[in-house]
Amino acid sequence: MTEIPEHLRKRAEEARAKAAASSEPAESAAPAADDAPQSEAASKIPAHLLERSRAAKAKSDGGGAVEAAPAAAAAAAGGVATAVAAAPAAPAATGPGGHTQRLLTVVKSGSIQDVKAVPQDKVHTWPHLLVVEFVCALFVTAFLLIFSFFVNAPLLELANFNETPNPSKAPWYFLGLQELLTMFHPMVAGVTIPGIGLFLLILAPYIDRNPSMKPEDRKFAISLQTVHLMYWAVLTMIGSFFRGPGFNFIMPWADGLFFEF
Repeated sequence: MTEIPEHLRKRAEEARAKAAASSEPAESAAPAADDAPQSEAASKIPAHLLERSRAAKAKSDGGGAVEAAPAAAAAAAGGVATAVAAAPAAPAATGPGGHTQRLLTVVKSGSIQDVKAVPQDKVHTWPHLLVVEFVCALFVTAFLLIFSFFVNAPLLELANFNETPNPSKAPWYFLGLQELLTMFHPMVAGVTIPGIGLFLLILAPYIDRNPSMKPEDRKFAISLQTVHLMYWAVLTMIGSFFRGPGFNFIMPWADGLFFEF
């Protein structure tokens, strides 16, 4: 049960003591008023209201049975009520434990809200991403170190513009395009085929709008990128290792390697 605040309890006790003090003169003056009976029309307070007030006050003081009996007998005999200014009776107790005040508990809004965490397909940068990147960097460093022991890649002399080397090859990232020039017309090999490839790569995000990050759910996008990379990788490898003097097709294990790193 919730306790009544201290200031409300003191205020109720003071009001009860004041009402008890003012009711004593009224009770002493009651016999004198009975000697001079007045008519019921001259009385300002009806008799049944006076009887109800006295019964409620007697019940609150614990002696309702003693004081209510004479009053009921007088009312049954047809006695006339006197105009006595009765003190206001204490209100009847309606709350738990005889109290009429209740203190509600203040509850924060956050404690009654049903908030559930939504699972997200995310991981922290550290340690998940950075550890993988660090391991990859170590692997690439070790590969380059071992590769430098077996492959000789010295700095060559200055280029002589009066002597064209044979074969004359473009840098490795343009060897795929140079290989296409040996198979198709320059307009087709230099503009049409690369343009179609770039246009398909631009349209890929708009055609495949699946937000999933799983490879089995992105078959179109992965297939398109795989074909593009494999096509360009094969052309680059042919231009690097299978083209000799005059940019003719050769077998590197029979005629040698005409590619400088």
